[in-house]
Amino acid sequence: ASRLSVQASRLVELPYSSSDDDDGDTDLPMAQQDPGTWCPVPPKPSTFSQCVRYLAFLWNLLFLLLGLLALAVGVWGLLAKGSLRGDGLAPLGSDPMLLFVLAGLGASAVSLAGCLGALRSSPCLLRFFLGAMLAFAGLEVLGGLLLLVARQRLRDALRDALLLCLLRYQEEPDLRFLVDEVQQSLQCCGLGSYRDWETNPYFNCSAPGVQACSVPASCCLDPWQNGTVTNAQCGFGVLRLGDMAASTVVHLGGCVAQLGAWLRGQAGGIVAGAAVLVLVEAAGTLMALKILRDIAPIGARG
Repeated sequence: ASRLSVQASRLVELPYSSSDDDDGDTDLPMAQQDPGTWCPVPPKPSTFSQCVRYLAFLWNLLFLLLGLLALAVGVWGLLAKGSLRGDGLAPLGSDPMLLFVLAGLGASAVSLAGCLGALRSSPCLLRFFLGAMLAFAGLEVLGGLLLLVARQRLRDALRDALLLCLLRYQEEPDLRFLVDEVQQSLQCCGLGSYRDWETNPYFNCSAPGVQACSVPASCCLDPWQNGTVTNAQCGFGVLRLGDMAASTVVHLGGCVAQLGAWLRGQAGGIVAGAAVLVLVEAAGTLMALKILRDIAPIGARG
């Protein structure tokens, strides 16, 4: 009996354990407990952050529409010329309209990622957008370095490209339009002189057609008939004439020298355009970085 009384007194003297305290805490209502220990609430974005987010969305939406427009123009050009048909797949790689398709696809994909990344606060899409912008910047820097280092080779490549346009003048509507615009705008004819058109199989003097020994109407001093209609026959037979007689009908000078002079005169505008492009890309990149920093985990910032 004495042993049982001693054990009972020890049980009475034992203090409450910490587990009892914890159990007592869990009985408290949820409203009296700290909600931050269960579900941490992210800080509310500031007004500036929200403005940046919506501005980035509108910014990328504008370029998305421009990319879709370029894509539509390229696809329309390919369909209009039949380049997407079964018999036109071979020259598809050399079709100028393919540049519009590729540029439209690239701009649309990157801008769409920027739009959705800003709207849904998606780190994955924003990182893809940033990577694409860095890739574009790298390509632009590489292109600028090539212009500085390989100017002579690029000049020769441009001359070869113009020669290809001259040879395929009658076969490619896009090239014909480009050559006519250059010759009319710069008031020139051929590459070095108007006699370069003898290399064209349709304008060569040995050609069987009616255009033999002729030049395009865009070479003429006055290519208009009655001031409204293009006189397509104004350059007929010019290659049979001497330089003096031909100078009264067509421009004698080539387009290579005129194009070089025009590019030198437009150097300021080209530099300004490149600066605007860099600022546009930098603004989009900074806005994406700001949004990505706002949605990053709190622990990752520290």
